[in-house]
Amino acid sequence: MLASAEALATKQDWDGAIATYEKVLAQVPNEPYTLVQLSYMYSLRGNYRRAEEFALAAARTGTTDEKILTELLPRLRTFNRGPELLACIERAGPPARMSIPLLIAAGAQLSYLNLPERAIDYLDEARRADPDYPTTLLARTQILTYLGRFDEAGQDVERAIRRAPEIAQGYWLRSGLRRQTAERNHIDAIRRELTRPGRTADDIALLSFALHKELDDLQRYDEAWHALMQACRAKRSRLNYDGRRMKQLFDVLSTFEPGEATGADTGPTPIFIVGMHRSGTTLLEQMLAGHPEVAALGELYDFTSGMRYATGHHCKGVIDATLVERAHGVDLSVAGQRYLDGVQWRLGGSRYFTDKLPSNFLNIGFIASALPRAKILHMVRDPVATCFSNLRELFSDANPYSYDLGELADYYGWYAELMKHWHARFAGRILDVEYARLLTEPETQLRRVAEFCGLSFDPAMLEFDSRRRGVVTASAVQVRSGVVIRDAPKWAPYQQWLAPLLCLNR
Repeated sequence: MLASAEALATKQDWDGAIATYEKVLAQVPNEPYTLVQLSYMYSLRGNYRRAEEFALAAARTGTTDEKILTELLPRLRTFNRGPELLACIERAGPPARMSIPLLIAAGAQLSYLNLPERAIDYLDEARRADPDYPTTLLARTQILTYLGRFDEAGQDVERAIRRAPEIAQGYWLRSGLRRQTAERNHIDAIRRELTRPGRTADDIALLSFALHKELDDLQRYDEAWHALMQACRAKRSRLNYDGRRMKQLFDVLSTFEPGEATGADTGPTPIFIVGMHRSGTTLLEQMLAGHPEVAALGELYDFTSGMRYATGHHCKGVIDATLVERAHGVDLSVAGQRYLDGVQWRLGGSRYFTDKLPSNFLNIGFIASALPRAKILHMVRDPVATCFSNLRELFSDANPYSYDLGELADYYGWYAELMKHWHARFAGRILDVEYARLLTEPETQLRRVAEFCGLSFDPAMLEFDSRRRGVVTASAVQVRSGVVIRDAPKWAPYQQWLAPLLCLNR
């Protein structure tokens, strides 16, 4: 029966697979493997609540089977069930008793929960168990980068590349750890690896982004641009992105009329920091993290989780048109209360907390209704600088619009129009914070931000470059480099190729 269910799942017959797995469960109740598979099937079927129920049921079995846990942990993280996920890891035993695959899985999920300080403990143990295992070394490189421990990260990635030069990720991770020089760079090595037989599109993307970064550091801009375009083409070929469907989502959002604010009016105050990716959201959060009353929680998907639960729809990404349609008539206070309950374990008694998931700008209409106390800070940066920075960044599978100049320009235009709509619809609920002014007059801007949020200004907010908290974003290196005010924008040497983006400034 299990083999039949798995065959049906392979054919994407979700209903058939669900029916067969449930027959198995009827014969062997509370079997954790079957519960986890049912959670997957219901997610793929789009039924968020049932998928979550089965994941939680699997966690309640108390399983310590490592193969099941490596599947269960990402399931629990999908539903932002942090306490349950942490309990599963604790139950698996102290790190010294865990296998290397489970240690790496635990580290990855803790990182996704914005807990790099905990993640590194498990990866340290995995490294002690096998100091030369490339997968461990590369995972540890990423977490050490988030923690700002760049020298250690460099040592691990060099060791991984020596051990397994065929793994493309190592070259990409290494390129971002420091500025390359004419005397010390890896351009020839990366180019050799690009010619290795059997390279996949993902490999080419990783290597080409690394090559672009190193050539840009050396100001070899013609070569750097061609490497960037090769990287973007390779990454774009792996993504299923339809600009027309994305435009439909923006159109639906701009006409959706959420009900009156009915959410919880007590408890901690969320501060949402939104905008385009690469617009300065991490910098603003680092500044707010200096305030003694603010818990800086990083990029959370908990509000999306709340909306998925309230609508019963498991969307892909932060939001989709189906979720918006299902939100009609839904009591959004359910999403708001679930959001507040879901982050409670992170707060430690703080009265305010930040949630800096940039793409929550799509959720502003729902946030305003579900969380009447929420403060919404919108980071505003020069359109060309923002888009060029997106173009140069390798995001996992998020932001699929960012690898083509035309698609990126279209997306930025839709974002800008939607923000105008939100400002008109929720006048006074959103504060624009200009990135350029935050750099040149930080105290003045932070006083504006503090007043808007109902906070007193604290001078410690200006000492952001001394923060030691982990930064689990693509800006982990840049945000620790201090404020850089350029004489010319970063995109200036590439201006001849940026016509679709330059139009955004007109």
